[in-house]
Amino acid sequence: MSHSNNSKYRKYQKGRNKGVDPRSAVNFGDFGLKSLESARITEKQLMAIETVIKRHIKKLGTVWTRVFCDLPVSSKPVEVRMGKGKGSIDYWAARVKKGKILIELGGVSYEIAKKAFALAASKLPIKTVMVEKEKKSYFNN
Repeated sequence: MSHSNNSKYRKYQKGRNKGVDPRSAVNFGDFGLKSLESARITEKQLMAIETVIKRHIKKLGTVWTRVFCDLPVSSKPVEVRMGKGKGSIDYWAARVKKGKILIELGGVSYEIAKKAFALAASKLPIKTVMVEKEKKSYFNN
């Protein structure tokens, strides 16, 4: 694949977003927002859910974002003829598989986390569910 030297990032192809995320556990916080569908989440949507969660919890807890927008999505202007190459980068997105933890929350109560994730879920184009961290038992019960 050859391209000119004045481009910083490659324009990626669409690809497919199938399958389930195998690493779907809450690692950092106490609660997580888990996706129930596969989709592409834009940078704006990710920033919106982060902002709404931070506003709701004020300065009580900590927020961890588990997805990163590393997929450049290109588009051509409206009413442009075919050809003349691929369009310019329009926005950045993250491929989110089914079962992926999008964002985690720690240091807050169950009720505050539930409300914060409910507000965040309304900003997303996919169905999500709130999950809790699994408590590890060190005793043989």
